[in-house]
Amino acid sequence: MQRILTILAAGVLAFAAGAANAAHTQTRLVLSATAARPGDTIMAGLELRMEPGWHTYWKNPGASGMATKIAWQLPPGVTAGEIQWPLPDKLPEADLTTYVYQGEVMLLVPLKLAPDLKPGALELKAKASWLECEQICVPGSANLTARIVIGSDTKPSPEAALIASWQTKLPKPADGLSARAWWEQAASGDLRPLILEWTAPAASKEADFFPAASDTFEVQPVFEIVSAESGLLRIRKMVKKFEGGWPKEISGVLVQQAGGERQGFAVILPVGNAPTGARQQSLWLMLFYAFVGGLILNIMPCVLPVIALKILGFVAQSKEEPRQVRKLGLIYAGGVLVSFLVLAGIVIGLKTAGHKAGWGMQFGSPVFVVCLTALVTLVALNLFGVFEINLGGRVMNAAGGLASRHGAAGAFFNGVLATVLATPCTAPFLGTALGFAFAETPLIVVLMFLTIGAGLTAPYVVLSWQPAWLKFLPQPGAWMEKFKIAMGFPMLATAVWLFLLAAGNLDKSRTLWFGLFLVALGLAAWIWGEFAQRGTKHRGLAMAVSILFAGGIGACAFCQTPDQIAWQSWSPAAVAQARAASRPVFVDFTADWCVTCQVNKRTSIEIPSVRAKLKEINAVALLGDYTRLPDSLTDELSRFGRAGVPLVLVYPKAAGEPPMVLPAVLTPGVVLEALEKAAR
Repeated sequence: MQRILTILAAGVLAFAAGAANAAHTQTRLVLSATAARPGDTIMAGLELRMEPGWHTYWKNPGASGMATKIAWQLPPGVTAGEIQWPLPDKLPEADLTTYVYQGEVMLLVPLKLAPDLKPGALELKAKASWLECEQICVPGSANLTARIVIGSDTKPSPEAALIASWQTKLPKPADGLSARAWWEQAASGDLRPLILEWTAPAASKEADFFPAASDTFEVQPVFEIVSAESGLLRIRKMVKKFEGGWPKEISGVLVQQAGGERQGFAVILPVGNAPTGARQQSLWLMLFYAFVGGLILNIMPCVLPVIALKILGFVAQSKEEPRQVRKLGLIYAGGVLVSFLVLAGIVIGLKTAGHKAGWGMQFGSPVFVVCLTALVTLVALNLFGVFEINLGGRVMNAAGGLASRHGAAGAFFNGVLATVLATPCTAPFLGTALGFAFAETPLIVVLMFLTIGAGLTAPYVVLSWQPAWLKFLPQPGAWMEKFKIAMGFPMLATAVWLFLLAAGNLDKSRTLWFGLFLVALGLAAWIWGEFAQRGTKHRGLAMAVSILFAGGIGACAFCQTPDQIAWQSWSPAAVAQARAASRPVFVDFTADWCVTCQVNKRTSIEIPSVRAKLKEINAVALLGDYTRLPDSLTDELSRFGRAGVPLVLVYPKAAGEPPMVLPAVLTPGVVLEALEKAAR
């Protein structure tokens, strides 16, 4: 299992002199000189050596973590400058990206000596605090000292060469780099794409940007290399705004890999508009991307079932008049383009109302996904022949039947269904084009959406206008009925995919009921087809039973409300009170900055089976919030041999028995087994 990063803490200081070893990180304070003259500037270095698998953080920790801090206690006449940070490593894992140091690092600080300092020895003190992380995060700290003699000569220290070597690992000045930044397009909600461009001193095809921290916005870690031509690097980043206006400048480190060596350049770049001509060039390029992306959508898994139906339609049409074939091809294209116009209108309306808009945004609505899952399930059942299509069909079979018709209505609805199913798929080129479109004017939005639709329909329009090419398709015959049934399976696979998509917005119990609802819908469709359509007796009863059956299960599916664990605040008194009442006690020591804690909560604690078990055994659930490092919780963690969170305890209901200490990384089985033992 991959290790899970955990985060943020404040230091709990432990005294040490000269060198210290706190938990998993060894520290010491060194100087570039043992003696110096008044007016000189010497370099101090805070060295941190981490055990294998552990890391500390850069000045911008990223999505989690805490930067190392140095609090100086200096004699009069000595002034400390800002920390100089060597280039960190970018550590992506799961949903988090952090900027870290692994193995060892030396943070450098210039110390300015006043010109009027008197000769003699000076003691320099510093309090260092850091966060060291592996599967858990532990705050570390140390009081460090170093000595220097003020005199008439400057004498390098034994560590001067080591300090000099770390100075070479600092980001270089950006003089002569010809770097610039500009907004690629208008903002889309609180997101806006940013282009960073600079001239590389050496040939490089790998580049990135490590941003400085900000309270009002963040430069997200995901990026795209737009171009890496010889002598020019251009990358795209996304900026997320928290408050206020968009930043006028961006600071951080431009990173590139050249000749096997990683280089960093510290920059503060004003952010302007796109260079002259870039916008027009981008529009034509984005239109090209939109058309190609629409073409590629035809082979994406979510659209393949509809394409199979369309191919079946072409086979059926191969013996018809060419004019009729062309007409149906254009009607299909019309269904696609009208659907894309509707989507464009929705996007424009949301943008005008100040809301966010995105490709496949309708799939963020649980109601839409549930309804579409039911519709696609009905289409699959119709293809299997569970119920039939006739002119007197009602809403239930009309939705499933339209997709399998070969006339004008079937062609148009195929276009609509292809568009609806295409929206959650982001084909190559399409994401870039849509990101451009969502930030542009209404006219550009409409143009981009129609171009995507044109790409999606192009193969079918070409085929319908070239009837001679239809001769390569098999001749109509009895095989078509078998093929129709076979096409029900990819449609059913689409329903499964949609079911999983809907399940992401439902708790476990609702997901089960939703699955039962689809089964009930299938049974209702069978009753409808077998007795209401093909039966001769009790047709009205069959219709009523099928509707009531599916409706009843549907009500159970979507009227359930999930329970939550009834957490109480942890305290020794709360534990004692619960144990005095002979109740099991479940204690979760957690923190907002602890990723392992949050993962444990989502996967193994706040889940239906654990909630049910807690209720079953009448357990008391206590939550110890360690986010602000309260002393009472620090003492409790130490009592159980833990330097940080997570810590999960399960106290048996028998008052004399000690608590069970669960592993740092939980599974549902571990939690349920402990609760079962606690209830005995």
